[in-house]
Amino acid sequence: MSWRIRLPHTTAAVPIARALIRTALHDIDPGAADLPDGDTAELLTAELVANAVEHTAGQGPIELVVELLAAPGGCQIEVHDSEPARPGALDRPDPDVEVDPWQEHGRGLLLIRALSSDCGHRETAHGKAVWFTLPGIPAQRRPPTR
Repeated sequence: MSWRIRLPHTTAAVPIARALIRTALHDIDPGAADLPDGDTAELLTAELVANAVEHTAGQGPIELVVELLAAPGGCQIEVHDSEPARPGALDRPDPDVEVDPWQEHGRGLLLIRALSSDCGHRETAHGKAVWFTLPGIPAQRRPPTR
C-alpha cells in the first residue's frame, strides 16, 4: 500500500505532512502486524519536509511518498523536491560539522540516521528523493493509540 501526495513549498507543508502521516498510519487497522512507530514516522517526516522547504529554491511542489512494506513490515517514507544537490551526510555524520546542542537547527539528519533503520537519497528525473525506512513493531509491543 502506498500514497503519493503533493505538498506546498511553504512552511505549512510541515504540519500538513505530520497530519498526513498520523492519519495514514492511524487509518490502518491498529491490530495489523508490524506497523512502524507513528510518532517516529511523524518526527522524521517533518524533518525531511522542513529540509526540503528550507534548502530548495521553491520551484515546484514537494512530494511525500509513503509506502507500507510487506513482511517484515514497517514503512519507507520519501520526500521529493526539485533540487538535485545532495541533502548532506545521511550515511554518517559529517566529521567537519560539530552539532551544537543549543542551536535550533542542525540535528535533523542526525535524528534521521539515529531513529531510522535505513536512510539515503537518490536522484530523480526532477530533482532528488530523500528517504528513510522504519521497521515494523509487533502489535503486542506497540504503545496504545491515542
